[in-house]
Amino acid sequence: MATAAPALAGVQTGLSELRNRLFFVLFALLVYRIGTHIPVPGINPDALQRLFEQNQGGILDLFNMFSGGALERMSILALGVMPYITSSIIMNLVTMMYPALNQLRKEGEAGRRKITKYTRYGTLLISLVQGTALTGTLVAQGLPFDPGFGFFFISVVTLVTGALFMMWLGEKITEHGVGNGISLLIFAGIVSGFPAAIGQGVEAARQGEVNLAILLLIGVFAIAVVGFVVFVERGERRITINYAKRQQGRRMVQAQSSHLPLKVNMAGVIPAIFASSLLLAPASMAQWFGQGPGMGWLQEVALILSPGQPLYIIMFAAGIIFFSFFYTAIVRDPGEMADNLKRQGAYIPGIRPGKQTAEYIDDVTTKLTIFGSLYVTLVCLLPELMRLLGYSMMQLGGTALLIVVVVSMDFMSQVQAHLMSSQYAKLMEKSNLRNYSRRPRF
Repeated sequence: MATAAPALAGVQTGLSELRNRLFFVLFALLVYRIGTHIPVPGINPDALQRLFEQNQGGILDLFNMFSGGALERMSILALGVMPYITSSIIMNLVTMMYPALNQLRKEGEAGRRKITKYTRYGTLLISLVQGTALTGTLVAQGLPFDPGFGFFFISVVTLVTGALFMMWLGEKITEHGVGNGISLLIFAGIVSGFPAAIGQGVEAARQGEVNLAILLLIGVFAIAVVGFVVFVERGERRITINYAKRQQGRRMVQAQSSHLPLKVNMAGVIPAIFASSLLLAPASMAQWFGQGPGMGWLQEVALILSPGQPLYIIMFAAGIIFFSFFYTAIVRDPGEMADNLKRQGAYIPGIRPGKQTAEYIDDVTTKLTIFGSLYVTLVCLLPELMRLLGYSMMQLGGTALLIVVVVSMDFMSQVQAHLMSSQYAKLMEKSNLRNYSRRPRF
């Protein structure tokens, strides 16, 4: 029985580690939600509420959704994770264009640490620009009690610090928790707005502003969309892989058959987040800087890029499709996959190893990405369909719904992976017990 003790200890350790990681995620999200309710010093809350009431349904609502309501309360975390996401997009684009940075990405952990450092510097620069612009807008709108240099300095420092804290918190969740930290922060921000959005819909139906039957139809439609998203996200194309006979030590391993799984939507929710953040950045900057004298044309630019406008729809759809192909090209390199198969002695039936295998995988990946990008675009443009029906609920829009469902599925899959590792250790424990009982005695 002594041989079972280490295995049992391993099971307990695995479950304890998973429990600690889940508690860390809950604690980090709690800290984030508390931070969204701490306002920037010196803001008039009544004037801020009037400003948001006057700009409902515009770009501010979309930005507020991604910040988890922090912008509406003008909290210390009002900039949210958008500076970090924008910096990540720029860094990925620069990495693809410059061979030196691309080679740095392939150098393993050391290279990734350098790219992460550059991304952090970019986050600081972008948050400085956005924090200064947002503070200037607050002063132009007359929101501060004392709009002097003291308020301007304190507001910029507070907003930039909040953005850097969000970046740090997301990285810590990824490192010590379960799932992607930045995605979980966006998920928490969106979900926090669900009760208010549902309450607004019920109140509108109670007052007769919206037909109750239409509201129920929207609820059923949302459930159907969730089911559709889950169905597509679990879909994959399996390419048959055969392994030739090979010798391991003194033993000859017979030929085996397996498969190479390729998801329909390989990029996940990244294209929707990237496209939204790229549209939010210029639109919000135009609206913030457009408050100054002689800057009325920037207000027109912000209006053109607002949700529901034709240019916004076209650019949003194009951004999703572009980032679907862009991100898939980063995470799935057909040439590298073909080389790995060749080194392992594996081949696709009917396809020669090497270049032809890479071309075949690239062709399959391209077809899947076309369908996946169109699917993500369709789901994310659901708010525009709701507007055509005469009813809009920003927090329950397609982008928010897609992010919530995909992040939830990714989170659950990682939790299941931790549980599977613990169950595997338990099976090994039982196997050791059985082998111990059958061990011959001399």
